[in-house]
Amino acid sequence: MSTSETWAEAAHLVRSVGFGASGALVDAVAAAGPAAWLDAALAAQVAADPGVAATPTPSFEVVPPLGKDASMTDRQKRRQQEKDQISQVVGWWVTRMVTAQNPLVEKLTFGWHNHFATSATKVKSAPMLLAQNQSLRSLGRGSFSDLAQAMIVDPAMLYWLDAQQNTLKAPNENLSREFMELFTLGHGGGYTEQDVREGARSLTGWTISRQNDTASFVAKRHDTQPKTVLGTTANLDAPGFVRVVLDQKASAAFVATRWWQLLVSPDAPTADTLARIVAAYGSSRDLSRMFRAMLTDPTYAATAGSRVASPVEWVVGAMRSLAVPTDDATVKKMTAAMRDLGQLPLYPPNVSGWPSGQAWLSTASATTRVQTANLLAAAGDLHAVADVGPAARVDAVAHLLGIPALSARTSAALTPLTNDPKRLVSAALVCPENLVI
Repeated sequence: MSTSETWAEAAHLVRSVGFGASGALVDAVAAAGPAAWLDAALAAQVAADPGVAATPTPSFEVVPPLGKDASMTDRQKRRQQEKDQISQVVGWWVTRMVTAQNPLVEKLTFGWHNHFATSATKVKSAPMLLAQNQSLRSLGRGSFSDLAQAMIVDPAMLYWLDAQQNTLKAPNENLSREFMELFTLGHGGGYTEQDVREGARSLTGWTISRQNDTASFVAKRHDTQPKTVLGTTANLDAPGFVRVVLDQKASAAFVATRWWQLLVSPDAPTADTLARIVAAYGSSRDLSRMFRAMLTDPTYAATAGSRVASPVEWVVGAMRSLAVPTDDATVKKMTAAMRDLGQLPLYPPNVSGWPSGQAWLSTASATTRVQTANLLAAAGDLHAVADVGPAARVDAVAHLLGIPALSARTSAALTPLTNDPKRLVSAALVCPENLVI
């Protein structure tokens, strides 16, 4: 199989900012020019996407809290209601990932979900998780300042990190610590334990109403005395704390490096590359400019194939490539597969998010991946492969999956399967070239 350099560049970009690839989308990106397509995708209005219109955001009634005298039956019923609602959110989001014509928006939303990791294992409120999901989607291409300000008082985040317990009399340090360590500055980002304590004081006063699962500020619970955070002394509140933290030089480099590793390569960018990305991010902390800089950097092309696709990227990518239907039964099977492979949306294992890299290629997951590939091939549209002669089918399946080139070893392994399009596609889904980005 031979493809043009532009087609290969387009395939790399589609895999970076989307879920898998497809020949049709790569053809379109190559025709438009990768950089021009990226600009359009970053600027696109979410509501204008036909796939978004076909998957309207659900709404849920808050499951009311129970009284102390509630029966075991009532408690079990309430837990099942919460579980059912969250399952609906997961199914809706996976369907949106599959059907959105502009995959970049959902890919970035999922990346921010990994960055500001919040899990339904503790936050059992579908309304809170869905509201956070919408914030990540609407703010994830704008200013990181706006996104960070939204997350510091987000109800799901507050509950996840026990910030509703952070009061004048009993400061809780969880949110202050994780905001600096995992969200904005990174390990060794220049903060001290004293900064964590002073940050916690700055964030006091926020609480959550479990009647409507919203957050509010209660002035009498807030510490109004001066605090010193990262060398700044003032009567800091939540917005002030965020401003002080984001003003640290380490913040821009941390955010840029984290996203380089999420989208591009497990290795950190070179110093020169990082400097260019940080310059594009700028004092306005412009995320779209940051993403464009990293995905058009001279060093980006050489990273093709360096990052292992996560289970969500792989499963959703296969569904998109093969036009797998998104009926409830099929989506449930695919979300079960994601769970078995170790990555289900809304369920990151901890506040650090999911692991990455070789962790997704364990021998334990190999059988599940093959079984899932069989299900996907059985459910997908294989006409692009089946309608050509056997001699052309290896090239056809590579194009279907948006793979620029197959190794001689992979081609040799796929060639004996060309008389059976279903087996051929299933095998191609788990070939090395389709497991990396």
